[in-house]
Amino acid sequence: MARPEQVLLLEPQHELRFRGPFTDVVTTTLKLANPTDRNVCFKVKTTAPRRYCVRPNSGVIDAGTSINVSVMLQPFDYDPNEKSKHKFMVQSLLAPPDMTDTEGVWKDAKPEDLMDSKLRCVFEMPAENEKTHEMESNKIASSLSKSESSTLSMKSMASSLDDGEVKKIMEECKRLQTEVQRLREENKQIRQEDDGLRMRKSTVMSAPHSSPAVRVKEEGLSTRVIALIVLFFVVGVIVGKLAL
Repeated sequence: MARPEQVLLLEPQHELRFRGPFTDVVTTTLKLANPTDRNVCFKVKTTAPRRYCVRPNSGVIDAGTSINVSVMLQPFDYDPNEKSKHKFMVQSLLAPPDMTDTEGVWKDAKPEDLMDSKLRCVFEMPAENEKTHEMESNKIASSLSKSESSTLSMKSMASSLDDGEVKKIMEECKRLQTEVQRLREENKQIRQEDDGLRMRKSTVMSAPHSSPAVRVKEEGLSTRVIALIVLFFVVGVIVGKLAL
């Protein structure tokens, strides 16, 4: 006696396609839809159970609903000259209204109650030009992502300072630049005076003590040098904050 026609709608209907490379798990989806007004029990079987992981591989599809079955091909050494002989079969039967034990329904089912659909497996390896295109697409996407992150970073830095703070910092920088220029001129003058003091010292080396005027000059020189160092330190701190 011929078996009844499959009531489930399969998508895809005839082939399960797996796209390489097959160095990792490759997953394809099989959709099972139940257009009837009764619940339907199903099982998914394969001729190569060690090569595939199927989730879920059995269950019940309620009336008017559908489920997605994930078929996962395990990694293997792909040989383009070897044709795939793997096949899948979706077996189903109408669930009785008072069903409580799914396994019991399968055991008690008669052959004429069972419906099945068969699908073959197809392995596809992407061509070299497709691989190159994918690599270029990934590079472009990566560069765009970096550019967007850099733009967002600059925007966040700008938004962290309002116009008033930026104006104050710029004015402070100008003032400090003027002060630095003035100190450079003073430092130049101090060096000239220091050279004159050294020449006068060389003429009075025999004296036991330096004159009071020389000591005053040396103290003034030391104080100005210290002030210059402190000012450069303050300028460095403010410029560093501005850069951050």
